[in-house]
Amino acid sequence: MSDRNYKSKVNAVTDFASRRQRAATIAKQANLGAIAIVPGPNFSYLSGLDFHLMERPTVMFLTEQAKVIAIIPELERSKWLDTFPQATTFFWQDSDGYDNAFSACAKLLPAVIGVEGMRMRMFEFQALSMHLSQSSIIDADPHLAALRICKDVQEIEALRKAIAISENAVSELLEGAKAGETELTLSSRLKQAMLLHGAEGFAFEPLVLSGPKSADPHGTTGERPIAAGEPLLIDFGASWGGMNADITRTFFCEYIPDETLAIYETVKLANERGRDIAACGITCDMLDRETTAILAASSYADMIVHKTGHGLGLDVHEAPQVMIGNHLALRSGMVITIEPGLYRSGQLGIRIEDDVLITEDGAESLTSFDREVHCFG
Repeated sequence: MSDRNYKSKVNAVTDFASRRQRAATIAKQANLGAIAIVPGPNFSYLSGLDFHLMERPTVMFLTEQAKVIAIIPELERSKWLDTFPQATTFFWQDSDGYDNAFSACAKLLPAVIGVEGMRMRMFEFQALSMHLSQSSIIDADPHLAALRICKDVQEIEALRKAIAISENAVSELLEGAKAGETELTLSSRLKQAMLLHGAEGFAFEPLVLSGPKSADPHGTTGERPIAAGEPLLIDFGASWGGMNADITRTFFCEYIPDETLAIYETVKLANERGRDIAACGITCDMLDRETTAILAASSYADMIVHKTGHGLGLDVHEAPQVMIGNHLALRSGMVITIEPGLYRSGQLGIRIEDDVLITEDGAESLTSFDREVHCFG
């Protein structure tokens, strides 16, 4: 099924009005008269529409009564009105600028507006501030995190598809990988394989890190050739139906040295522990502590550099954060990553990352790619 057909199918069965009502309830509980949403995951989640975050300000306001008010560029008029023919909308032309639209819209907005603090840009904030007092515009991200934290059936279906595409692609990549190939060569083949298997795009630019470069959890893929006995850390994911896979596996070129094997087995045990205990009622704090405890109790405690994981969905990183200090309890429908890792600067890094769905009776690992030691070449 093509992405276009998938989105048509999802939009036909998704109750966007109910989603907006939930968002309105969140706004009311947070004492916000309205929330301002710019193009991105929340915009698509609440409207079913995809707009680019470009030089033209596009803002959807949702009041605590679930009423939609919007500022929309004229060239998007038809697209917007096909979905929101009754919404109070202020269209603006490039030749006229958008100030008058913001001025007219502000007269209808309530006293306190919540914005997406990590997504709204300065020029949109300034356009609002010209017509509303800055004290009436607050960061609503802590409240909006609850909006998408539990996934519905269609989202989980799309995530399963994104993961299957990703796993099929990396399996195909490993069949031909060999010593002497560069990280960029393998990255290019991996992306091509994901597209051929049906990806609509990539969750992010794949990280293909070899040898000592694998010690940088968010390193940069480059021209370095892979040598025998070295780790090859691949962090990657396909996008499908708007949802993003996020998977990491660490492979080894031709063979794995004994000490590296011991480090790998420690990470694998921590990953297993996290997947075993993930369940409704377990807090993110507890999951992180229990998973990291396996690493901390080993001979490699000094190689711990990051938390256990994060939420996954329309964004690659979203709520909840699986980390010490986050006492939010896991609930059915949440999707998180469990990705313990160990890193020795200048030498090697090993990470095993799975995408895990919290269910009523425990958890299901949506990723199934083998976690045993895999040597290629």
